[in-house]
Amino acid sequence: MDQDMVNMFAIAAGTLAIPLLLFMASFMLWPSSLIKVYYWYWRRTLGLQVRYADCGGYRFCYSYRGKPGLRPSVLMLHDFSAHKDTWLPMVKYLPKHLHLLCVDMPGHEGTTRTNTDDYSIQGQVKRIWQFVEAIRLNRKPFHLVGTSVGGTVAGVYAACHPSDLCSLTLICPTGLRNQNESKFDSQMHEVEHSRYTLNIPLIPSTPEEMEEMLKLCSHVRFRVPQQVSHTNVM
Repeated sequence: MDQDMVNMFAIAAGTLAIPLLLFMASFMLWPSSLIKVYYWYWRRTLGLQVRYADCGGYRFCYSYRGKPGLRPSVLMLHDFSAHKDTWLPMVKYLPKHLHLLCVDMPGHEGTTRTNTDDYSIQGQVKRIWQFVEAIRLNRKPFHLVGTSVGGTVAGVYAACHPSDLCSLTLICPTGLRNQNESKFDSQMHEVEHSRYTLNIPLIPSTPEEMEEMLKLCSHVRFRVPQQVSHTNVM
């Protein structure tokens, strides 16, 4: 093999190796950046845009697609410790002519997080109502969707502001009593009646606590990559 052929293979190998090495370095050192790029690409593919709404010094981050029209707008509230992009797999199957909004719940992702804010269900309902007022979403009755804690907030919102809504979807809302109390339920009751705000199982501060939280919250056991578990601790 002559020298020119060797040089050509060396250049081709280097061209392929550099982006691969950059990807591996990013995965090991900055996994959150890759996740953000992934969600950015998915939002762009689905036609969603990210916007901010300010209300009295409080900032909401949300993504939206479409414009208000004859059909009701749809506002989607995610679960605890999640974010607006949680809804992307569902948005993929919704008609593109609908006006969709996915908001980061209070204290989550791009929405303001403060230690002094009220994160109770009633407190979050108040914040979501401020968001709705800020973007004037309730000029016409809209459809509200919520899952888990977001479902509880959506249900209480419907009870407090029925004239804002035309319909409601609750997906596994939390707070419903179960005849058979699970380990998760018992620990949450202990936290509810405790004066201590530290070591709350759902708010991990170390990778070890993150693993314990996943064991507590998930029926199916799965292994989370170290890069992800170390990135997502509070």
